[in-house]
Amino acid sequence: MFYSNVKTTNNPKRTAERLLKLKAAMALTVPEKGLDTVLLATWNIREFDSDAYGSRSLECLYYIAEILSHFDLIAIQEVREDLEALDKVLSIMGRGDWDYIVSDVTEGRPGNRERMAFVFDKRSVSFNRVAGEIVVPPKRVKTPEGIKVYEPAKQLYRTPYICGFRVGWSNLLLSTVHIIYGKDTADNPERVNEIETIAEFLAKRSRERQDYDRNNLVLLGDFNIYSPEDVTMKAIKDAGFNVPKELQDVPHTNVGKKARHYDQIAFKPKSNRFETTGKAGVFDFFDIVYTDDDEKIYADEIGAAYLKTSKGKHRDAKGKTSYYRTFWRTHQMSDHLPMWVQLRTDFAKEYLEEIVSKT
Repeated sequence: MFYSNVKTTNNPKRTAERLLKLKAAMALTVPEKGLDTVLLATWNIREFDSDAYGSRSLECLYYIAEILSHFDLIAIQEVREDLEALDKVLSIMGRGDWDYIVSDVTEGRPGNRERMAFVFDKRSVSFNRVAGEIVVPPKRVKTPEGIKVYEPAKQLYRTPYICGFRVGWSNLLLSTVHIIYGKDTADNPERVNEIETIAEFLAKRSRERQDYDRNNLVLLGDFNIYSPEDVTMKAIKDAGFNVPKELQDVPHTNVGKKARHYDQIAFKPKSNRFETTGKAGVFDFFDIVYTDDDEKIYADEIGAAYLKTSKGKHRDAKGKTSYYRTFWRTHQMSDHLPMWVQLRTDFAKEYLEEIVSKT
């Protein structure tokens, strides 16, 4: 991490203090990086980057960079067309050690001109040169006249992105998604259909494609799943993907009153060179930065919109404004919390024992 420009933030002392608190909190929550493990994470960073509620400050970019730096490989959703904010974050993290791979924007209103990205620490993760956007193949159907034709398949509104990485002894093939939200119901049919489509597509590839044999499939991202008991979650499991117990037990990943498990990480291992360590979690950064009690200290930065709501509109019983909590601060950081899981990467002992047993 490069902290030299902290002095140029709106409030250097506050930024430095909060970075120290973030570092301490992350150290207590997330395992230290090791030679025999990697930390895999997924994080939907809200409209990264847009000016919907004002530009993101340099201060918040430092906080985002600090959080990302504690992991080895991160799938990021809602990256927008303009990559300036992502580039600034990578510069803070250190371009010599970090890099990213990003998809093209998804066109159309439902696609929201979003990109998918993978950010990775080059000291522990290497890109294996496999990358692409997933296109669902056409289906072969019969016309009423009995003629076989190919019917175009309905694509996901936001195109999933797939990339291959090498972590220690393991090959990972990661597919990151941002599933459509649709209607505000737990098992919205359109949402279920998108999850089924991508999960079944990858499962079929895993069964039929030889080049998938040495890759452990990982399906991760923002699925907009309300609860692990919903049909939406069942669609992932029915395709043969497994969510380790340590991930099943983590808290919700959305920011707000309703506890929802929007974000998920699921696996479909293809070799004996894959194993989680039992450690996983969700990190709530709003306990440290842009807290509820910080509302007044950011009033000048929020500007006229805050001054308007602070006259009594949109206030709760404690005098807090939803404009700050629900909108402004989530457009500085996010309305999702990062989810992570630790993977084991050293299988040298098993490999040598296998040679001995077969000799």
